[in-house]
Amino acid sequence: MSSIPAANDAAIFEVSNSMAFFSRLICEHPNVWRTLGNLETSILADKLDKIEIYKPVYVSGLARSGSTILLELLNEIPGAVSHRYKDFPPVFTPYAWNTLLRYMATDTAVPAERAHKDGIMVTLDSPEAMEEPLWMSFFPAAHDPSQCNVIGAGDADNGFAVFYTAHIKKLLAVHQGDRYLAKANYQITRLEYLLDLFPDARFVLPVREPAAHIASLMKQHELFVRGQSASPRARNHLRRVGHYEFGLDRAPINTGDDGATADIIGLWEHGEEILGWARYWNQIYAYLADRLENNAQLNSASQLIVFEDLCAAPTDKLNELFEHCGFNVEESFVARAAARIKAPSYYQSTFSNTELNCISGETATTMERIHALA
Repeated sequence: MSSIPAANDAAIFEVSNSMAFFSRLICEHPNVWRTLGNLETSILADKLDKIEIYKPVYVSGLARSGSTILLELLNEIPGAVSHRYKDFPPVFTPYAWNTLLRYMATDTAVPAERAHKDGIMVTLDSPEAMEEPLWMSFFPAAHDPSQCNVIGAGDADNGFAVFYTAHIKKLLAVHQGDRYLAKANYQITRLEYLLDLFPDARFVLPVREPAAHIASLMKQHELFVRGQSASPRARNHLRRVGHYEFGLDRAPINTGDDGATADIIGLWEHGEEILGWARYWNQIYAYLADRLENNAQLNSASQLIVFEDLCAAPTDKLNELFEHCGFNVEESFVARAAARIKAPSYYQSTFSNTELNCISGETATTMERIHALA
């Protein structure tokens, strides 16, 4: 892989003084904010009792799989409600915070490229993955790679289901929407828990061809390492948000095989980045294929989206996606959405034939299974 220019590393992630203060205040005292969230729920009880959570949509896959563009397209459908950048840090009390925002002088910001430096332009109103602080407050070992991170149907959750259900209803109420939408890549090992909680849920599972995917993962990891090394504040912020995919705190998701996860960590620690990422890609998507093959209800609720297939035939694939999710959209909407789909051109992989063979050797069988399920 070619190196990324190291100019202005400290500015890769800019965290304001106010963001640093409030994210620390909220995320480092989760019990207090859960109590406030429950108080908000009790105050809104009559309003929330009238709200039905109907076919919530979850976009979930290994980071850099195309989940963000899918989230953005789905979020443009009338009635869809998702977390936004501005929902963090007061994510535990969404109704009060979003009500307050209506009375605050918040100008419409000019879109700026997000910290990933991948060409995706965002504002504070852009949809984003903001659920994870909630999950971490109830499941403190959610990102501990030394133990299984799978949360399955029927698992003890310390009251999370009640809190989370109310949280979604509050978002729907304050935004006056009827369909909850979330990009939540860590939900890849929580799908069956969510399906048990919401039997009509729809899962959108993006997958990317392994070599291209690993090239993107490595690029992002290098970028995040540089940014976090230059800015400890950025590192702390990403911990609080619950982003452990890249950077100095990179932690693989343990899908139930402690030895395999420890092996991946060991490869990374010894500089075997390509092999480590290839085994991690395979671990995640082999786990997903296993669950889809062994759980007919989950299979029916899920739509695999192979990124390369989406780029090759965006109109067809988007029509399949919208139908799966139960969204009725006009042909003009599909045409506009399809026009936004394109293969990334902001970086190039320079893997050698030996490295490509290594990736293929680790991942080819699983990718065949994914194609068969898609």
